[in-house]
Amino acid sequence: MGIIAALVIGAIAGWLAGQIVRGAGFGLIGNIVIGIIGALVASWLLPQLGISLGSGVIRDIINGTIGAMIVLVILSLIKRA
Repeated sequence: MGIIAALVIGAIAGWLAGQIVRGAGFGLIGNIVIGIIGALVASWLLPQLGISLGSGVIRDIINGTIGAMIVLVILSLIKRA
C-alpha cells in the first residue's frame, strides 16, 4: 500500500508542479517520476532549512510539489544549456 500511496502523491505533486512551473512539464509519467524525486528532495531539504509544514497526506503533497518545482526548474535550466 505504501508504494501505491507514494505513486499517487508523486503524481499529484508532479502534476501541480507542472502547472505551476509552466513550460517545464514532462508529460504524465515524467511528472509522476519528477514528483517522486521532488518528494525525496523536499523530505531532505526542508528539514535542513528548519521548515515544517504540518503532518499527513496534505503535507506530503505540498512537500512533493515544492521538491518537484525545484527539480523542474533545475531540469529546465539544464535543458536550455
